Amino acid sequence: MQHNRADDAYRKNSITLGGAVAMGTGVMIGAGIFALTGQVAELAGPLFPLSFVVGAIVTAFSAYTYIKMSNAFPSAGGIGMILKKAYGPTTVAAGASLLMALSMVINESLVARTFGTYTLRAFGGDPGSFLVPVLGVGVIVFAYLMNVSGNRSVGLLSIVMAVLKVGGIALFGMAGLWASGITFEATGGDAGVGGFVASVALSILAFKGFTTITNSGAEVTNPHRNVGRAIVLSIAICVIVYLLVAFAVGSSLPLDRIVAAKDYALAEAAGPALGQAGFYLTVALALVATASGLIASVFAVSRMLAMLTDMKMIPHSHFGMPGTIKDHALVYTVIMAGILTVFFDLSRIASLGAFFYLVMDIIIHWGVYNNLRYEIGARGWVLLSAIVLDFVVLMAFAAMKWQSDPLIVALGLIGMTLVFLFERVFLTRNPAGDHEHHHH
Repeated sequence: MQHNRADDAYRKNSITLGGAVAMGTGVMIGAGIFALTGQVAELAGPLFPLSFVVGAIVTAFSAYTYIKMSNAFPSAGGIGMILKKAYGPTTVAAGASLLMALSMVINESLVARTFGTYTLRAFGGDPGSFLVPVLGVGVIVFAYLMNVSGNRSVGLLSIVMAVLKVGGIALFGMAGLWASGITFEATGGDAGVGGFVASVALSILAFKGFTTITNSGAEVTNPHRNVGRAIVLSIAICVIVYLLVAFAVGSSLPLDRIVAAKDYALAEAAGPALGQAGFYLTVALALVATASGLIASVFAVSRMLAMLTDMKMIPHSHFGMPGTIKDHALVYTVIMAGILTVFFDLSRIASLGAFFYLVMDIIIHWGVYNNLRYEIGARGWVLLSAIVLDFVVLMAFAAMKWQSDPLIVALGLIGMTLVFLFERVFLTRNPAGDHEHHHH
């Protein structure tokens, strides 16, 4: 019936290497730098620029698994495919896939709220105002409409936006450093080792956009080589951009001001360094970055949910809506992101995202280590290092949050438990292998 449309949705070789790098950096730079710089500084203290470097190193260990798997089995299912190959059609695979999808949706609400916060800063509004979630939901709806308009426009738009963003933010960093005479102001206060390690959990969130590239595996040209290259390039570009920005923010604001303005640290830092024009330019950049990051992310999540539905790993109900599974997945993605945007503030959203993502990441490495490492020629020590690094960061972050905001730790645990229980019930009632009908 609608099969022709579903086939159009996955176009082999429709994304070039440049397009894949643009998509990866686009998703990463959208949230990472605008929403997280201040929050990382709050945990890491004066060493916060270093937190991004350590985050990149941990991410590099993680990326190894995804690159090896994508090279062996490029697929548009990305993470869902990796988990199914590692664990079979089990509760663990389905639950972890759903955690990944949810962590991406959480990331969208983080980006949406950041959009709202920076927009209000531009008009001198109060960042604590109810308008923040209203604007956030508005930009999510905009991302939805852009996605409904089709795959091609998303690819082209994300390349244009990524170039604007990466270039603009790198310029902001350089101008900020130059204006402040390259002195680092953000000293004072020592967060200690625990705080620093915990901050890495948020830095990792700033890089997790590389998984978007994994999820588009089959659509990248020459995927066996280019998926890995695109991941490495986009992480490298982001490290440089984040460092520039972290030093620029740190050189124009003392630490307490960065933390006080943590939801809009870049706009705050642009004022002293670059004056009023710089402030407005930074806000404009934030709006471009967050809006384009959302468009790319909504695209990726809806695709992932559609794949999981196809793989019989999550239930599907179209609630009487017309169109393909992918169309419905888009609607669900947008509704979930909207709800989170309304009910949670930025630091809670970021914490939830970090918990879900790190747990999912550990499950992936463990599955690949146990069941696939010989098949894909991966080095065991790299996989185990990735697990240990993720685990250490996760524990430090959970411990810090338990002291400052025990509710979000509890919500994270309850959320993850519910995801796995839900999958257990669903898969027991609908064993994979029954009524196979694929929409590929």
